[in-house]
Amino acid sequence: MASILFHLLEQEQHLNQPASFMLACQLATDCYRQRQRCVILTGSKADAEAIDDLLWQQPVDAFVPHNLAGEGPANGAPVEINWQQANVNNRAVLINLSNNMPDYAQRFRQIYDFVPAEEQAKQQARERYKHYRAAGHQLATTPAKFNHETHNG
Repeated sequence: MASILFHLLEQEQHLNQPASFMLACQLATDCYRQRQRCVILTGSKADAEAIDDLLWQQPVDAFVPHNLAGEGPANGAPVEINWQQANVNNRAVLINLSNNMPDYAQRFRQIYDFVPAEEQAKQQARERYKHYRAAGHQLATTPAKFNHETHNG
């Protein structure tokens, strides 16, 4: 079973971007630095493209090789951004920005999820939490912490 860590977001925006997107980019950077391949699962193609843009805005010394699903090398870059069924081959970490628990969550060792500040999104996060728990995953929560050196504004 996967270990699920929910990040509690106190604000909707961070540096004029959705806070969950900024934290997802930070987590993807951390995974890359730890040599862990990850997939960022978004709720839509537009969100996936927004994450792609944010990762391209990283400072040169913090660049993270990434690609949108279906693009890039045959096995994908270390960080893949997807809005549909995620390519989980050789991926230990899932960063979940979608509104649902993926059916294939058990294939990952670590899943990062988010509890937004906005009430409706917070309720969706509670539902995901219940689904993860019912599936037998290990759950934990932590306050969101932003690393300002990773992103430029």
